[in-house]
Amino acid sequence: MAGEFYLQKALFPSFLDRLRQDGYEVHGPQIKDNAIVYGPLRGIEDLPRGFRDHQGPGRYALGAAEVDEEALWFAWANGPQALKPYVFAPREPLWQAARPDGHRLQFTPYLPPPRPLAIIGARACDLAALAIFDRHFLQNGEPDPQYHRRRENLLLVAVNCSHPAATCFCAATGDGPQVQAFHDLVLSELAQGFVVGIGSERGEMLVSALQLPPADAGQLAQVQHSLARAAAAQQRTLPGEVQAKLLTALDHERWQQVAERCLSCANCTAVCPTCFCFRAGVDGDISLRVSDHYREWDSCFNQGHSYMHGLTIRGDTALRYRQWLTHKFSFWHEQFGRSGCVGCGRCISWCPAGIDVTVELSAICG
Repeated sequence: MAGEFYLQKALFPSFLDRLRQDGYEVHGPQIKDNAIVYGPLRGIEDLPRGFRDHQGPGRYALGAAEVDEEALWFAWANGPQALKPYVFAPREPLWQAARPDGHRLQFTPYLPPPRPLAIIGARACDLAALAIFDRHFLQNGEPDPQYHRRRENLLLVAVNCSHPAATCFCAATGDGPQVQAFHDLVLSELAQGFVVGIGSERGEMLVSALQLPPADAGQLAQVQHSLARAAAAQQRTLPGEVQAKLLTALDHERWQQVAERCLSCANCTAVCPTCFCFRAGVDGDISLRVSDHYREWDSCFNQGHSYMHGLTIRGDTALRYRQWLTHKFSFWHEQFGRSGCVGCGRCISWCPAGIDVTVELSAICG
């Protein structure tokens, strides 16, 4: 079933019901703590209809949409939460060691239970980040069992971005605003409905079950106009030849200048949809017979991240910021064949010091 189809907004609750009938728990965007995040979606009343986000360096706020946008449900850019927590848990047990008889050790792996999950609203930048995660967790050597279990049970209903934030630059990285891959369905929002594109066999089955009519030429033209406008609205760019220029600027004075503003708080890596550093830990039982081994998110901005044999390799903020930027924009190419940045702009908005990665890269590589 090729082509694009049209789903009236009045039928969207039926679409959500269909997902639940197929066994999926449905999550989608909603407002919590004055930000748009994903969570369990009870119905369309949970969607952030009529809201716009206002973002800038160190700034995120929600406000009412313009009059001509009040009927839109997805007229906003990403909040702080990407798809990352759904596939790579902030903290999770990996395995348990136990001595049930006080002598012999037994090892038991932990796996998350099968949980068919449908997520509504994923954007192009986050799907590009998911592609990087898939390569790291599934295609390099042994697949990560926790990630694999969550990923195989995930159905993704993406939404093309029509209202990028001032901090967005996905057009510069080539990752948006149009959804390109790694989705089951993609929605393009119009005033009264959605143009629906198919990205997988599961998505095709859903469209077939809903018996949606084909989108007409006028609706398709509106979608293309919206995407072109979203790309043109983005003002931030990246300097050319970043990968090579960073490696010749390791002693640039800008590293120290940005370190004087950076708090090493790790906000940027927490909201980044491609950062996957973690640390391992152990929770022991007072009886010394059971220990649970877990992993949790870590950051190259934390001092312990580079601790080795009594020595902290990156002992100051300048070295940590340099590590983050050079890894993301240079060494990542060697690992994954592309930059580790998808242009979502979260690191700019959620940096309490208002540090703008595009500005820093231009200063160092310009």
